Amino acid sequence: MMNNFTLHRVMVVGLLMCLQIAAFAQSGSLQGRITDKQGNAVPGATIIILGTQLSTSADGEGKYSLNNIPSKAHRVSVNMIGYITQEQSITIGEGHNTFDFILDMDASNLEEVVVIGYGTQKKGELTGSMTTVSSKDFQKGAITTPEQLITGKVAGVQITSGGGQPGAASTIRVRAGASLNASNDPLIVIDGVPLSSSTISGVANPLSLINPADIETFTVLKDANATAIYGSRASNGVILITTKKGASGQPKINFSTQNSLAKVAAKVDLMSADQIREYVNAQGTDAQIASLGESNTDWQDEIYRQAFSTDNSLSIAGAIKPNLPYRVSLGYLNQQGILKRDNLDRTTAAINFAPKLFDNSLKVDINLKGSLSNSKFGNQNAIGAAIQFDPTQAVHEENRFGNFYEWKQFNSATEQYDPNPNAPRNPLGLLELKDDNGKVSRSFGNIQLDYAIPFLEGLNANLNLGYDVSKGEGDTYIPDYAAVTISTLGEITRYKTDITNTVGEFYLNYTKDIAKSNINATAGYGYYNYKSKVYNYDRTSADGTVLSTPAFAFDVPQNKLISYYGRLIYTYDNKYIISGTIRTDGSSRFREDNRWGVFPS
Repeated sequence: MMNNFTLHRVMVVGLLMCLQIAAFAQSGSLQGRITDKQGNAVPGATIIILGTQLSTSADGEGKYSLNNIPSKAHRVSVNMIGYITQEQSITIGEGHNTFDFILDMDASNLEEVVVIGYGTQKKGELTGSMTTVSSKDFQKGAITTPEQLITGKVAGVQITSGGGQPGAASTIRVRAGASLNASNDPLIVIDGVPLSSSTISGVANPLSLINPADIETFTVLKDANATAIYGSRASNGVILITTKKGASGQPKINFSTQNSLAKVAAKVDLMSADQIREYVNAQGTDAQIASLGESNTDWQDEIYRQAFSTDNSLSIAGAIKPNLPYRVSLGYLNQQGILKRDNLDRTTAAINFAPKLFDNSLKVDINLKGSLSNSKFGNQNAIGAAIQFDPTQAVHEENRFGNFYEWKQFNSATEQYDPNPNAPRNPLGLLELKDDNGKVSRSFGNIQLDYAIPFLEGLNANLNLGYDVSKGEGDTYIPDYAAVTISTLGEITRYKTDITNTVGEFYLNYTKDIAKSNINATAGYGYYNYKSKVYNYDRTSADGTVLSTPAFAFDVPQNKLISYYGRLIYTYDNKYIISGTIRTDGSSRFREDNRWGVFPS
């Protein structure tokens, strides 16, 4: 006979089976087709039974099917990129239920105008691979350089931080790299001004001289179709940056301040001073035991600190008249590094005027930006030394090396103790006994004139004149008593670089609707002059003794680029699009018989 426990289990299992059978008996299926208003299938559309985990996707013909749906009223959601999401209440009965969905195109998405090279285009008519990230989608938090705004936001774009140093340069790669030896950095264009890829002396990252709070959108051009209009400089992709503009209406004042504290997230796990003493006392020789100190020094704590940063931005935007919008902004950043003596102090200013004249037939866009930067660079060698240096030793002792403890050996020639060349230097001594300062001023901007030719509707002439000038200078000082340079009596080095880049571009754009067709044609010319002046100073000891003299007082590297470019985009019935682009570049970097290259797409 069954005992009561077994009988109870059989009854429970039987009850569950009955409930399951009842549930299946009271369920149905939903099937149908998803199309647009023209009757075209919408493959890949997602159908979701809200409040459940039931969902599926439409096949290549727009058909879908969902099974085992409880019989009752449900809310069903259908969504697809480029279409307006539709929600519908449907009552599911037993058996098969058929319901077709008709989706509306999301005109706000497809009609959105995005910036492309030398013009704009509707998002729904793009043929190249590009991504636009606007200010509402930027990364949040402590942002000090522009590229940090889109870190992780664009597929195919890798932005790797250069470290924790204030304003450190990030590595930007658009779909990996194109060269083993040359630069793999993308071309960066701000409001129509292509920035030079040259480094600026005195600052870790040239992009750190730009205030991220002034930026409105990033557009990343990835493939050959999208980048060909920029020719030879676009082999690693193009990043178009558009800054914020004024708008009609009452002036709007915006002030933001962001303050933060940073610290080392994780230190290298090392043996403590007590662990080292225990090990050496058990395993070491008498000389090794005698060399142990009595201190408990965490050298990583000695070189790192809690770093305070403040980032402040003030802007005023409005319009003097309806046809004269403006925006003026000021920014101030002071960022300490977690490595002692690291610091970035940056002041920025930006002005934009965008008047429309002659009944809006002439559009003028004036952009002026400037920045002043003062940087202090901590000695990065202290980081490795802090991992190697003996934690049983004190930070300071009375000696001729600035009173920083150093491992020493006796020099019989001078009859005194010198730093042991086979040992690391005192980490805090490396930091405190090196002054490394940089000062940079930079200004860039342009004036763009866009004129609608009156005698031919749809024809516009665009003139863009721009500049990018900077001056970077600095010096490094190590005293003659510092252990790292005691054999050379210290060191003083100076550097200075002036960079002057000018841009001149002129192009015609013709846009015309003919029945169901649209023609968008662009043809233009570009002139680019890149010039630098690099000063070469004597290298001297701390007391001014000349250690080396350069052969020339300065160098003046310069190169010019001349370009002709054209693009034709033909659209039929807002569905079928064909585009062709060609650019030819001539560079003074090459011999006269081999200066020109053609870049088609």
